[in-house]
Amino acid sequence: MCGIVGYIGHREAYSIILKGLRRLEYRGYDSAGVALYDGNDIKLSKTKGKVDDLASKVSQEITTEGSLGIGHTRWATHGEPNNVNSHPHYSNSGDLVIIHNGIIENYETIKQELKNRGYSFHSDTDTEVLINLIEDVKKNENVKLGKAVQIALNQVVGAYAIAVFDKNKANEIVVAKLGSPLAIGIGKEEFFIASDASPFLEYTKNAIYLEDEEMAVIRLHKGISVRKIKDDSLVDPYIQELQLNLEQIEKGGYEHFMLKEIYEQPSAIRDTYRGRLSIEQAIIKMSGVEDNMKRFLNADRIIIVACGTSWHAGLVAEYMFEDLARIPVEVEYASEFRYRNPVISENDIVIAISQSGETADTLAAIKLAKERGAFVFGVCNVVGSSIARESNAGAYTHAGPEIGVASTKAFTTQITVLMLIALRLARAKGTISSSEFRMHMLELDLIPEKVENALKSDAHIQLIADKFKDAKNCLYLGRGYNFPVALEGALKLKEISYIHAEGYPAAEMKHGPIALIDENMPIFVIATKKGHYEKIVSNIQEIKSRKGKIIAVVTQGDEVVKELADHVIEVPETIEPLTPLLTTIPLQLLSYHMAVLLGKNVDQPRNLAKSVTVE
Repeated sequence: MCGIVGYIGHREAYSIILKGLRRLEYRGYDSAGVALYDGNDIKLSKTKGKVDDLASKVSQEITTEGSLGIGHTRWATHGEPNNVNSHPHYSNSGDLVIIHNGIIENYETIKQELKNRGYSFHSDTDTEVLINLIEDVKKNENVKLGKAVQIALNQVVGAYAIAVFDKNKANEIVVAKLGSPLAIGIGKEEFFIASDASPFLEYTKNAIYLEDEEMAVIRLHKGISVRKIKDDSLVDPYIQELQLNLEQIEKGGYEHFMLKEIYEQPSAIRDTYRGRLSIEQAIIKMSGVEDNMKRFLNADRIIIVACGTSWHAGLVAEYMFEDLARIPVEVEYASEFRYRNPVISENDIVIAISQSGETADTLAAIKLAKERGAFVFGVCNVVGSSIARESNAGAYTHAGPEIGVASTKAFTTQITVLMLIALRLARAKGTISSSEFRMHMLELDLIPEKVENALKSDAHIQLIADKFKDAKNCLYLGRGYNFPVALEGALKLKEISYIHAEGYPAAEMKHGPIALIDENMPIFVIATKKGHYEKIVSNIQEIKSRKGKIIAVVTQGDEVVKELADHVIEVPETIEPLTPLLTTIPLQLLSYHMAVLLGKNVDQPRNLAKSVTVE
């Protein structure tokens, strides 16, 4: 959530910062701002609204000269979204300026102490408290900015990624991290700061990702000094060579990132199993699993922790692990797991799933699990992310950058990775035969081609979307492996169209939701021929008898459901565990087209952020 961009070097800072903020818009925000040093003073402009609103305001308010600056997109936590609460924030003297992602939990206590010392506050934010605390330390301890930041951060409780500079020492920026991501791009006589690498990809491929409780003093002509915040010890930072390229974070001719990412799924799934799935040798090889096979085979159970779409992928994995590998699985919301004093043993394996690898609740769940001796296996998309570093082992999904806030290819690539793990464990345990194992591998290898086939229904789906775009409520129903897909389909519709939707196991319809069904209620039913087909047909008949509008996702060639449903969308046939990889495609497209037809901001839906890095 929120976005940080900073620059110090020989170029004009403003154009780099503005472009960087646009690259971070996917993270979700409600206001934006920029602070520039022009050689004499700090020029600051900020506003409620979008980055385009900021650009317009900057052109009217300030000059944009200077090769030092910081910019921010804010997602409101303390204080409503408005111009005053937007970042950056000055200290009382006007010498220091800060941008901040995260939450300072003890800000009220610090604020009162600072008021007692004569400080005044203009915003409702915890961030303004932090910059004045830094100034107070700097003044009273008579220390340099870096040391003042370190001392101040040792007094705060919460999470942060910050960038601070002092107009009286305009050749350095101080940054620090705890619980929110922060990357430093290293160029030739220039440095870039950002929440992720996308703002500086076109300038450098070399980056440092700060670890939790680390800070860096970035000095022009002198380089970077990284230290531990707690004990002031020096850190030798690891400089990564970024594998991303600029084309991956551009729309590539598509109207929206979400649509581009829906259409990228065949290649994303293929990239996810490439090098791991060998049909010729009839093996699945994943180093994170192979190196810890004994832990997996001796595990009492697997606990999956995740949030949102990743939680739905975990529910699909529960079916896979129990069905194929016969390992008991519990799927937990990370946000609940961390607070309910869960029973965890050293024989448990915790699989943490997160697209960004920065989800705050999932990170906290990992730390709790490790404290209690469990083995943690991370499944995430972003190389070098916090969850990847915190886990004992893991697997990347290789989906490539996902810019649209509503996850699409993240979901299908997570399921792909989890299927590979389930199959590898099933073979190692002997719970499936060699012929079954090979058949599952062959079917998985065919999935990208079948997803491409499913995408060919796009124009048909758009016509269906037009018929139901004005619905106020929708139900999504599925059974077995496709119950989580029903939940995911409902979530997608809610996220980007703002239409209320709920997903249920189809059999649960009679336990309450059936009361909602009338001639105005669209019901999206996943009714593939695999699994409990006859049961779902019975559920459809119950809906039809109450005049509900039925939109069914069916296996190609299905004639039975076609007779009952108002509309059908066909997907290719596959084995039951892999059906979620196909049935989710039309539901993604339905949500997308309904939102577009309603004029919604598909890539940046209101109130949402791509990566939830605060509680």
